[in-house]
Amino acid sequence: MTDAPTPLGPRPPVTFWTKMFYGLGSVAFGIKDNGYRVFLVLFYNLVVGLPPLLVGSAILLAMAIDCLIDPVVGQFSDNLKSRWGRRHPLMYLSAVPVALSFLLLWNPPMSWGHDALFWYLVAVAVLGRSFITLYEIPSSALAAELTADYDERASILGWRYLFAWWGGLTLTVLMYTVFLAATPEHPRGVENPAGYKIYGMLGAVLMLISIIASALGTHKFIPWLRQPPAVPPRSVIQTLRQMTQTLSNRNFVIITLVGLFAAVAQGISFTLGGYIATYFWGLSATWTGILITDAYISSSLALIAAPMLSKRSGKKRAGTILLSLSVFAGFVPLMLRLIGWFPDNGDRIAGTDIPSIIPWLFLDGIIRNTLGIGAAIMITAMLADIVEESEVSTGRRSEGLFFAFTSLIQKAVSGVGPFVATVILTVIAFPQKGATEGIPQSTVNNLALVYMPTLAALYGIALVIMQAYKLSRAGHMENLRILAERTAQGEAGGTTPLFP
Repeated sequence: MTDAPTPLGPRPPVTFWTKMFYGLGSVAFGIKDNGYRVFLVLFYNLVVGLPPLLVGSAILLAMAIDCLIDPVVGQFSDNLKSRWGRRHPLMYLSAVPVALSFLLLWNPPMSWGHDALFWYLVAVAVLGRSFITLYEIPSSALAAELTADYDERASILGWRYLFAWWGGLTLTVLMYTVFLAATPEHPRGVENPAGYKIYGMLGAVLMLISIIASALGTHKFIPWLRQPPAVPPRSVIQTLRQMTQTLSNRNFVIITLVGLFAAVAQGISFTLGGYIATYFWGLSATWTGILITDAYISSSLALIAAPMLSKRSGKKRAGTILLSLSVFAGFVPLMLRLIGWFPDNGDRIAGTDIPSIIPWLFLDGIIRNTLGIGAAIMITAMLADIVEESEVSTGRRSEGLFFAFTSLIQKAVSGVGPFVATVILTVIAFPQKGATEGIPQSTVNNLALVYMPTLAALYGIALVIMQAYKLSRAGHMENLRILAERTAQGEAGGTTPLFP
């Protein structure tokens, strides 16, 4: 393939619109992520009729298979030479397959037996994850290429998180309030198969549009993005050795472990969220949909707060505080209910039919999600800063390879997390399709009593590990200084300085 075009003028600035279009592509990931975390177990358990542990096993197996693909895509993207650079060809290529695989996920052959449906779910989930990887890894890598500024990276990634949340959230709200609204045939809307079909179709269209729009919106930067240097062909062993050297960066290992533990915890939270809303809080699908709109507010607040906190406290300290407070805030309503200090599910606001718990849960959601999204932005921005640290020690820019492992973290959310959630449901003997009437209160309480310690342990481990991260603002600036000197001396590897 031919090299990317040579720049003909000054590098375009990273404007508001650059950040908007860059972030827009994460709508596809947000839709996919919410689908796997919020609805996949509900759909295949309560509608299709697969036992929860079988659903969780299928998701976990699909994730394990797809994990083999991520580092391959990351390494390939880092070394791709084309007229559209290293990232954009894969971004464009992914759009249609991503949409089609999402559509198939919500339209399984309902007449098939459990064994056949299990393998159908595995196959479609592998395809869906593989194709979203073709977009997510190159797109994520662009965050470190668009700017080297310590604080502006937090801003760029804030837009990425904003659109991921808004994209996934919008469809989730529509699911609960419209597509899964209660009907005479399905008084519990989450058991209505028609809603999931509409969800699949609409989600596929929006994913296609968002990926294409984001790729087009950042296309103009291609001539100024780093190109891989010309190197002699390497054997598989040499390539693996090079990848191992890159990924052995101490700070990268730390952030990867932090992300894995936090992602598994978040996967459990999202998967069991529908169960807790429906059975612990006794909410209809409509009220559940209204409640989760708090994320529109919280993701916007996190977008504003992230660069401010980065400047004020540094990323590690800010991330530690935000994540700790987010976990505590999420447990408060559950703990208050279990000790009898929270309004009953049947209570209503005076003169209305609004459950008394709604305002309290909505406020808690804003606080919890603002803190949690802010922490996620900080952790991802910490990962972006490792790119230059690695380049100083290895002489290679490996954004794609690093963010390939970020993709693995996200897949832990939609793989390991739901699997652990299905284990929890199995342990407390939660009923499945056709047996959800008259669930004992003890079973519902046990759901919360197992859920909270599990999340506390996982997030606690992540917070402890995070304290070992050592790359500060001063360290990042020193890495940029070293790389600038190498570029001036003609020692930089790329054909064009990344940040002139």
